Amino acid sequence: MGKIVSLVHVQSEEEIKNSIIEALDLISFKVDKNINHVIIKPNLCYYWNASTGYTTDPLVITCIIDWVKDKCGNNTDIKIVETDATAMRTNLAFSILGYKKLATEKSVELLNLSDFPNIIKKVKVQNHEIEFKIPEPLQDVDLFINVPKLKLMRVTGITCGMKNLFGCISSPRKIVYHSYINEAIVGINKILNPDVTIVDGLVALGRHPINLGLLMASTDVFSIDWIASKIMGYNPSNLEFLKIAEREKLGSRKGITTVGDNLDEFKRLFPKQGIISTEHLWSLQLGLLKFYSKIVNDIIPPVVQE
Repeated sequence: MGKIVSLVHVQSEEEIKNSIIEALDLISFKVDKNINHVIIKPNLCYYWNASTGYTTDPLVITCIIDWVKDKCGNNTDIKIVETDATAMRTNLAFSILGYKKLATEKSVELLNLSDFPNIIKKVKVQNHEIEFKIPEPLQDVDLFINVPKLKLMRVTGITCGMKNLFGCISSPRKIVYHSYINEAIVGINKILNPDVTIVDGLVALGRHPINLGLLMASTDVFSIDWIASKIMGYNPSNLEFLKIAEREKLGSRKGITTVGDNLDEFKRLFPKQGIISTEHLWSLQLGLLKFYSKIVNDIIPPVVQE
């Protein structure tokens, strides 16, 4: 059976914490005071801040931290985690995107998972054995909170809850998985199981960034991606990684329901793909970015290297 996905409209920064509480209450998500170790995984794919729609807003993470401390106590061990990518170094992203300041203010720890020893895990997806390097800090967690962005992605159609867990693979050269990216997304989700996924759709990224003012929550990451794909203009049954996930019994479209604000309103507002081919747009953007990188000696962001 599918799970409940909550949709909550946020109208101002001051409402974020109460909206997170509402989103979690709508799915009846509970925690107790016996939780000691908490991992929060945002999406920090590059050095562009949340206003671009690319990365998780530190305001959302701040409010989640406050919620955890309210529920579990101020001494709860909370870690914000990310891994290096081909063109992104996590420690630098933490600093540029405001997470270093956040960690100091909230007395939480920042972890670059690429700096830790790994545990090798293998899973089969469609009879294809895939090997992953899983950082040790993810092995002993009482509460795992997945906090992706709501955005389109050239290779997979969308990126949201399931794809954000792909960012937990410790190896920076995740491009090695790209020839079978859909299977790899499903594979990592067979290994890592967040207790709850809270989607930052305050600024979402479609054809262009938009102030969508949306928070989503669910205990089932497949269900949240199913609903997210509808918001972004896709038929979720046509997205390859969701089709594979269903075949692998990782999730099911049956019984998925939404609660809270109106799904159709967010679908109406989201800037979907235009008539012009997405591939042509990406080729143009990639060409411009390569030209830019030669001028300023910067690196091409991973989102266009995929």
